[in-house]
Amino acid sequence: MASSGFRLSCSLDGHEMDVRGLATTLFPVGAFVSVSRDRTARVWVPSSSNRGFTEMHCMNGHSNFVSCVCIIAPNDTYPRGLIVTGGNDHNICVFTLDSPAPLYILKGHKNTVCSLSAGKFGTLLSGSWDTTSKVWLNEKCLMTLQGHTAAVWAVKILPEQGFMLTGSADKTIKMWKAGRCERTFTGHNDCVRGLAILNELEFLSCSNDATIRRWQITGQCLHIYYGHTNYIYCLSVFPNGEDFVTAGEDRSLRIWKDGECTQTIRLPAQSIWSCCVLDNGDIVVGSSDGIIRVFTEAEERTASAEEIQTFENELSSATIDPKTGDLGDININELPGREHLDEPGTREGQTRLIRVGDAVHAYQWSVVDGRWMKIGDVVGSSGGTQKTSGKVLYEGKEFDYVFTIDINEGGPSMKLPYNITDDPWLVAHSFLQKNDLNPMFLDQVANFIIENTKGHTLGSTGSGFTDPFTGGNAYVSTDGRTSTIPFSNPYFPKKDPVTFDQANITQIIGKLKELNGSTSAEQKLSEDDLQILEKFLSIVSSPSARETPTAEQLEILWKAAQWPEDIVFPVLDILRLAMRHPTVNEHFCSGNYSTQFSNYLLNKINLQGKPANQMLVLRTVCNCFSSPSYGSKLMMSLRETVLSQAIEMRSTSNKNVHIALSTLILNYAVNLHAGNDIEGKANCLSIISAAIEALQDYEAIFRLLVALGTIISNDPNALQLAQSLGVDSQIRKYSSVSDPAKVGDCCRFVLKVL
Repeated sequence: MASSGFRLSCSLDGHEMDVRGLATTLFPVGAFVSVSRDRTARVWVPSSSNRGFTEMHCMNGHSNFVSCVCIIAPNDTYPRGLIVTGGNDHNICVFTLDSPAPLYILKGHKNTVCSLSAGKFGTLLSGSWDTTSKVWLNEKCLMTLQGHTAAVWAVKILPEQGFMLTGSADKTIKMWKAGRCERTFTGHNDCVRGLAILNELEFLSCSNDATIRRWQITGQCLHIYYGHTNYIYCLSVFPNGEDFVTAGEDRSLRIWKDGECTQTIRLPAQSIWSCCVLDNGDIVVGSSDGIIRVFTEAEERTASAEEIQTFENELSSATIDPKTGDLGDININELPGREHLDEPGTREGQTRLIRVGDAVHAYQWSVVDGRWMKIGDVVGSSGGTQKTSGKVLYEGKEFDYVFTIDINEGGPSMKLPYNITDDPWLVAHSFLQKNDLNPMFLDQVANFIIENTKGHTLGSTGSGFTDPFTGGNAYVSTDGRTSTIPFSNPYFPKKDPVTFDQANITQIIGKLKELNGSTSAEQKLSEDDLQILEKFLSIVSSPSARETPTAEQLEILWKAAQWPEDIVFPVLDILRLAMRHPTVNEHFCSGNYSTQFSNYLLNKINLQGKPANQMLVLRTVCNCFSSPSYGSKLMMSLRETVLSQAIEMRSTSNKNVHIALSTLILNYAVNLHAGNDIEGKANCLSIISAAIEALQDYEAIFRLLVALGTIISNDPNALQLAQSLGVDSQIRKYSSVSDPAKVGDCCRFVLKVL
């Protein structure tokens, strides 16, 4: 007879993107709050039927995705408590249940707010990608906790004694009191992603190292729990204060009782970002498919047979990559058929692979249901024996190809095994890593695999290939001998800024003269002014021009730049071109003019402007970087202000504005690359992350990828920060882009560095 366990209670649609955070509320009773990448927070209340939930309230206040949420308990001023959310816009929004708009917004963090915890008397603790935590009371920041060297992914306020806990991507947990670090807990081998309080003396932590640890506040690790096979993002404790639930990147929700994993529930979504336990013991989980699912042990709250069947159908139709789970090596011809499912499993969550024709299905044993449940189709599996398929045996495994690679003449050969169902890029990566070769060979080896297996079928011998290092396509030195040359990454780190140089001079002058007729009398340019400006444009339009602009020409340009918003765009186009000229750059970006020029640009970088003006002012700022001594120096001094205003342009739908925005970010990355300004790099990484979330044009994405690669190149701190931000998951989808090829190529190089 099946034992009691958790079953699906309901699935809630409403969010349009990943559900990143969940929190239970004290009012309304039995309700919870969810936050999402769709920039909203939603309050869900139990339905009148005692099964399911209804969306009661949708709150908006963040300008980018919302990553965390907590509840401030009711008090005399707010008898129903407060809802607090943190987001990628660096802000914390505080809501009441009476309004969809924030009651107030807390500003102070310099990067994404990714964790929140509320304590007694309305105290709030926040953690951020900027490596700090902040303690707030009402609308004031009481103190900043500094000590971690990477993003603070998790925070908790202990119920008594005034202790606060912070967990970080630097792999440590710190305990604070009165703003001072009292103790550092070490043991995790990767980012600490979640914390949960068991009692006044003990707490739990979960990590990207796929383990959960139980700690005493004295510093002793009492127990390590194993079970997950990938990152663990969250954990929550049951009302008994002892048992708990965890979820993560292996598509699973796991229930832990008496120190053991008693139930594993797979979900039809790759990333299970958030979970919480309601007062009645039900579990709420939020995942990357935007759906909230509730699981219960109570029969009266269990979903209908039809709803459960729908859930199981979604689960069974999911695809599983064996590289991301615990499925191990797969040889399809050695797998059993469906008859193997007649035998019961031996433990909860046991996985069994079944051959169905040429496909591989994965099943999991459910103790609750007393049966095998299909959890997906395994992709990327291949099989056959050497005898039946003609595969080549190498290191005890069978492959379709085993190429012999000679790196240097007279040097030792290296073997490159490959199956036609493998990803050439992953195989190339493994080959380079195993043989301690320069990772910049990645493209060369992957393309070699693709070219030499093109058109071949399973069982081909792989003869007739061309060695990528010393074969016919190898680099040949000037003395005629075959040589080795490291494949260089052509994309990053980029050393020089990108400028916008193209222009139609005739069109600009024509539009300038046309619009000059519609200006007011005091702003109108005389015929002489127009001729002087036309001469000026001929000077600055050619980068190689040796003639120096005159003070009169610059004065007339500045006069024209004050034209009204609806007609100033041809003047902005001239200004954009002019900033490439050293004399013009120095004139506007240094001395007396620099302040008013800065204010002019900042006033123009706004969402209310015309798209043409938005594009041209961003291009102007980009071209300021052409002079390292003047324009670049000025723009770097204005970095935070310029980037914070410019990133708002991501909400426009204009492709050219997006390309100009991504170019501006790239130019900042170029300037930051050579220095040790980790705060500046953190700010730029955050802006890149926000832009990647919103921009879709491939040219804009390509420039952001180059910016990302430039920031993290040769800087372990910036690299660690980027890893802690999770940018790899943001960009991974672009690795398969083939048109334009540079997007996929650059993305793969960035992923390699990450």
